[in-house]
Amino acid sequence: MTKKMTISKILKSKGEKPLVMITAYDALFAKLFEQSADILLVGDSLNMSFAGRSDTLSATLEQMLYHTNAVCKGSPSSFVICDMPFGTYMSKDDALANAVKVFQQTPADAVKIEAGADKAEIVKHLTSNGIAVCGHIGLLPQSVRSEGGYKVKGKDEASALSLIEDAKAIEKAGAFCIVIEGVKAEVATRVAASVSVPLVGIGAGNGVDGQVLVFSDMLGLFEEFTPKFVKKYLDGATLVKDAVATYADEVKSREFPSEKYVY
Repeated sequence: MTKKMTISKILKSKGEKPLVMITAYDALFAKLFEQSADILLVGDSLNMSFAGRSDTLSATLEQMLYHTNAVCKGSPSSFVICDMPFGTYMSKDDALANAVKVFQQTPADAVKIEAGADKAEIVKHLTSNGIAVCGHIGLLPQSVRSEGGYKVKGKDEASALSLIEDAKAIEKAGAFCIVIEGVKAEVATRVAASVSVPLVGIGAGNGVDGQVLVFSDMLGLFEEFTPKFVKKYLDGATLVKDAVATYADEVKSREFPSEKYVY
């Protein structure tokens, strides 16, 4: 069994080796990722990849609890982070009550919230009450409607300074790591250098402290669109469709099941 990552090891990775984070939503894939990934993120991105929604906003806490339990069951030696879905941390009290549900009802090691300086007091409230928090700054998927789309951050100096302020505020509030998404590479590098906790990038260049990708994107299973920052390591959709087509052909021709596959 792979030795489980810990918060202290995650913190010590800063400046030592890049962290490998990948999303997982079920026990099957969690088990497959266990040996390679330092951290499994049960992202609310499942709402788009597997529920067919146009954004993440309608994901519920009940959904996240279900999928987090599945991931933890499939990969008990992985460090697992549960995304807090939209609407579950609008206030300090709501955030704590819902994060407590995550910790009581799943074996998750931490929660992740989309939070900059404006929500630092919420992060502080959670960490002060025994909840391990991973922050998320930059492009915030849960703000897609209020911002009118997915917009890259860090395009000017004011935006860069704002991101640095966000990272420092979240670090000060007690977060053990921060995801930074959709940020100009040179700015993300500056943000990473401004804090002592690891900054894990997604669409934020190579000057940060680790990388995270949505697994259905990197394995080529999600065909609706491919973000610029995604590298496909497998043409998964074509492989699956070809395999199912072969199965269908063999059923229709009665080639399957052959004598090898009958009792």
